[in-house]
Amino acid sequence: MDPGTHFTFGTHEQYGFVAAYSPSFPAHLAHWFLVREQFEPVPHKPGLYRLAEPERDGPRRTRRAVHDLRSKGYAVHADVALDPAASAGPARPARPNGLMERRSRIAQAAAGRSPQRAQAPTTSLPAARPIPPKPTYAPTVHLTASATGRSR
Repeated sequence: MDPGTHFTFGTHEQYGFVAAYSPSFPAHLAHWFLVREQFEPVPHKPGLYRLAEPERDGPRRTRRAVHDLRSKGYAVHADVALDPAASAGPARPARPNGLMERRSRIAQAAAGRSPQRAQAPTTSLPAARPIPPKPTYAPTVHLTASATGRSR
């Protein structure tokens, strides 16, 4: 293993997809990373880990582990078939799903005026009733007292 390499990924006849870490790398940290990437320690082989359930899309999951560890800044060596940088095929052409056209229509609609927010047609104000003038005198109201002395 190259001294600058932290992890190595490859295939093994007996264990399938395997990973190992550099002896200079802290064992507890390597264990923590590899277990989270779905690798499990190989019994009686210290420092060797195998992919759990390799029949369940093993190559893709191993490439993902290589990618994740590299994205965290670790130096990772992998077989060509398991190296996402080397084994990635040409980019697939984007299938037209109408998403761009739909977004374009939405953007155009948002930029235009809404028919609901259009200016209201101008109409003349309804004829208002005139307010009667205030009386010049103060009206007088006469209240009659009830026999019981209580107001109604």
